[in-house]
Amino acid sequence: MKNSLSEQRSERFALQDTLFINATRLFTFIVFALLLSIIISLIIGSLLSIKAFGFPFITSAVWNPVTQKFGALVPVVGTLVTSIIALLIGVPISFGIALFLTELSPNWLKRPLGIAIELLAGIPSIIYGMWGLFVFAPFFGDNIEPWLIDKLGPLPGIGFLFQGAPMGIGVLTAGLILAIMVIPFISAVMRDVFEIVPPLLKESAYGLGATTWEVVRHIVLPYARIGVVGSILLGLGRAMGETMAVTFVIGNSDDLSSSLLMPGNTISSTLANEFTEATRPLYLSALTELGLILFFITFIVLAISKLLLLQLGKQEGLES
Repeated sequence: MKNSLSEQRSERFALQDTLFINATRLFTFIVFALLLSIIISLIIGSLLSIKAFGFPFITSAVWNPVTQKFGALVPVVGTLVTSIIALLIGVPISFGIALFLTELSPNWLKRPLGIAIELLAGIPSIIYGMWGLFVFAPFFGDNIEPWLIDKLGPLPGIGFLFQGAPMGIGVLTAGLILAIMVIPFISAVMRDVFEIVPPLLKESAYGLGATTWEVVRHIVLPYARIGVVGSILLGLGRAMGETMAVTFVIGNSDDLSSSLLMPGNTISSTLANEFTEATRPLYLSALTELGLILFFITFIVLAISKLLLLQLGKQEGLES
């Protein structure tokens, strides 16, 4: 009798394991199927534009729906430049916030500050865009941009980045708004990653006389390296794909300019502004190809980050 019950339980557990394994496989397949369907739909929608313009579509700065001449250079450059500005500003600030919350902040301040950061992450992007257009852009154009033009404009090498009229809106303004938007995401993830570092490791380092910076550099960062890179990629994804906030403050110009103070465009803002107006097949296909380019840019960034992590792992193995 006991053997019979044991066999029944074993069969039931085996059936449950089989169902569980097949269910997880199904979920994984669904993810890959969705990804593949998105790629295929973008490629099919872009075929007309690809056949009409070919590779020069990426290198052309012409975007004229009237003459049916389209080029992706201005939106691609705008997307990359605003994302780089956002990360250059957002990553150091986010790192400082996460470090303060996990290593330096008094206990009574950790929870309120953490909640404030999470609330910032939950603010809709259109609110950031409205605030940027009606509050930040006028202040930036009246007080900051004239100083940048006067002080940095004449400098050799970088002066061309700060030429033009102080309008308030432009690529630099969009990058700064994106930096404000990605800081809560990056800092929240970094904080959570830093908190999972075993306290024993940090206490041992402090016991040996290490400073806070030495503990962070030699203990926390190596242990949480993958999480830190993941948080940066999360911020980069938010910056590259942001639509409404950028649309409000970037100026939405199809002219290519070397100055960060001039209006520009990103892939997302171009799609948001023009997709409903694309009544001609070639126009719609060109916009779809912009989406395909944004997808591949994101894929390339993720691939580079994975290769970087693999290289760091190999170096750690050689050092040990």
